[in-house]
Amino acid sequence: MRVTGVIQAGGKSTRMGGQPKALMELGGRRIIDRVADVVRAVTDDLLIVTNTPELYASLGLPMVPDVFPDHGSLGGIYSGLRAAPGDAAFTVACDMPFLSSEVARLVVDRAALADVIVPTSGGRLETLHACYAKSCLGPMESKLRQGRLRIAGFFDEVRVLAIPEEEVARFRDPDLIFMNVNTPEELARARELLATLEVP
Repeated sequence: MRVTGVIQAGGKSTRMGGQPKALMELGGRRIIDRVADVVRAVTDDLLIVTNTPELYASLGLPMVPDVFPDHGSLGGIYSGLRAAPGDAAFTVACDMPFLSSEVARLVVDRAALADVIVPTSGGRLETLHACYAKSCLGPMESKLRQGRLRIAGFFDEVRVLAIPEEEVARFRDPDLIFMNVNTPEELARARELLATLEVP
């Protein structure tokens, strides 16, 4: 089964003062480069969903715009899945600096088992670190046209396989893996965490 990696970079970064959060540096590398390296390692090909392609041209990756602009993360997931050459799309947010290839592989390796493969953390479904099959497109589009933008809003219409938090935790602290960097404070916190992770 062919799985396309999709990086969601369609947000407006309003909480980062308008600066694209994915381009912030962490340990001398941009967050989006860290994300791309992990996703590239576990998928067959890779694309970015963005409405500002000029910001990400340096990555040399295919880019697609939102099909439904201003329809939140669900719109971005739909756009990436629709454009994906693969049978499914492993979709992640662009601002997750501590992704783990082992945990990403936990999700991707099960892509054929259900329509949505999603890890859990703290009782939440981590829907922006999940694999979506092409069979999700119809239910997603229906919700988007109704203006119902909750990502999990279509899950009752498809087969969902949730990965228990304990499986994730075997590789790395789930709070770290699924951490987003949305604000200057979170960026500062991520830099502190990186320093502790890189101590030999």
